[in-house]
Amino acid sequence: MAKTLSHARITPHRSAARGHSDHGWLDTYHSFSFADWHDPRFMRFGSLRVLNEDRVRAGTGFPTHPHRDFEIFSYVLSGELTHRDSLLGAGAEAEAGAAAAPSPAFHRVRRGDVQFTTGGTGIAHSEQNEHAADPVHFLQIWALPWRRGLTPRYHVRRFDDADKRRGFVPILSPLRAGPRATPDQEAAAEPAIAATIPIHADFVMGAGLIAPRATFAWTVGADATESAARKVYVHVPITQNGRARVRLDGRDEVLNEGDGAFVDGVNAGDKLSVESVGEAEAEVIVLDTA
Repeated sequence: MAKTLSHARITPHRSAARGHSDHGWLDTYHSFSFADWHDPRFMRFGSLRVLNEDRVRAGTGFPTHPHRDFEIFSYVLSGELTHRDSLLGAGAEAEAGAAAAPSPAFHRVRRGDVQFTTGGTGIAHSEQNEHAADPVHFLQIWALPWRRGLTPRYHVRRFDDADKRRGFVPILSPLRAGPRATPDQEAAAEPAIAATIPIHADFVMGAGLIAPRATFAWTVGADATESAARKVYVHVPITQNGRARVRLDGRDEVLNEGDGAFVDGVNAGDKLSVESVGEAEAEVIVLDTA
């Protein structure tokens, strides 16, 4: 495949360069500086601040802890993750994609689900693997919001694998009303792209499942952003025991599972090709930011 984005700078971020900690109950990789791991090369990319690939053993998890002034979202790759926070009240379990109880006590999110929280002025939450035996594998991602002191909010939504096998599926897009949204517009939570989760940032997330020898194209900005100058971070989670590999923009470098890539110098409307060149279906996450 010929290179088409000659103006783009594509820099691989290899899995071995990530921070890594194995706490027994938690095996975690950090693409950006986090907790006790600090690398000045990897502090943020646009509004993208945290990208952790976590595996949590059954019967364990993150106890209740506070957050504020971050947009925090979890993308479940396998297993199930149970989320409780100070925004949720007493009531029955709510399943992502199903009719929710009026005031659920918790959300149990599974493969294909995305759980999203606006930390804003402050929330407290816990994330537990309450399954009897199976680990949960998920990405936890944080973005910097366009302003501090937002009202905390919570969303959970399911995105089907069948759709991801046809092309990149938008997962998050900016709140349509933008940084000057009124309280009513905040409550309406209308995203720039229908059927996505609204985020308080000039930021779009997409996900695709690309069969071997197939190619998907990501439209930079996804026709949903304000800034024409964009950055895209591409991540390939470890889901196929190393058998998935991808190539960006027809270039020589190949991304293996666990690798990412910084794509800089691109513009809204550019088409970033992602070609699956491994032996197994590649799960690919794109994080598109100003």
